[in-house]
Amino acid sequence: MRRLGLGPGGGIAGVVLAVLVLAVIAAPLYAPQNPYNLASLSLLDSLDPPSFLRGGIGQFPLGTDAQGRDVLSAILYGARLSFMVGALAVALAAAIGVPVGLAAGLAGGALDAVLMRLADAQLAVPAMLIALLADGVARVLLPRSWLDGAGVAILIAAIGLARWPQFARLMRTAAHLEGQRDYVAAARLVGIKPLVITLDHILPNVLAPALVLFALSLGLAVIDEATLSFLGVGLPPTRPSLGTLIRVGSDYLLSGEWWLVLFPALALAIPVLLANLLGDAIRERLGPRVRARP
Repeated sequence: MRRLGLGPGGGIAGVVLAVLVLAVIAAPLYAPQNPYNLASLSLLDSLDPPSFLRGGIGQFPLGTDAQGRDVLSAILYGARLSFMVGALAVALAAAIGVPVGLAAGLAGGALDAVLMRLADAQLAVPAMLIALLADGVARVLLPRSWLDGAGVAILIAAIGLARWPQFARLMRTAAHLEGQRDYVAAARLVGIKPLVITLDHILPNVLAPALVLFALSLGLAVIDEATLSFLGVGLPPTRPSLGTLIRVGSDYLLSGEWWLVLFPALALAIPVLLANLLGDAIRERLGPRVRARP
């Protein structure tokens, strides 16, 4: 933690988040059950309470759902999907927004005005509505036979297209300020090509704020996936994500099976909180006030 300079809070959040990510990646090695294998499910085990309650079974530490599926295994496999969708969606948003922001900030003029007005227009609409619109358009245009196999890709694209303007606005400001520095003017005077200046000199110096935004956007992207799945336009129940588990469990909340909602909700909230703490720590570490110290 001293070498990274993230402080105790950020360091602990990063370590715990890394452990959680490794745990869900390795879920097939130790999960009590494969929730995707319908042959392993038994209706006789349906709606069993957690093992620490009366009537619980040690085989199912967090209880079972209406299909006899182990809640702990469903959470582990669902978190794999949620984390993967969130990370790839933010990577897509950065892949779109960073080049757009660099082009707008360095070119200026009409190109800057057009690109930033497009970003401003999208920022005026909530990201969730953009994701819903992109998801709906993709499901209308794609053949029905492709939808089951392309469900994850559609979700990633929808969230990524909803999140790119934040990266574009940030990179535009950073690139515009960096482009006015003396070393950029000197590079232009000696005849270095603009593309080389951008990639070799300007881009490395503006990646710090992009890294902070990437870390902070991870939690938001995971929440976006959970929201879309909760609304029924995300992943199908046969491939449960955390949002799907919460949506399905909410139907049984009033009948007393509270564990079907509580444990998936905690599995969603805790990593998002850790990602936000880590992003704040990175922002403090890479901020101008910290970097200005001798």
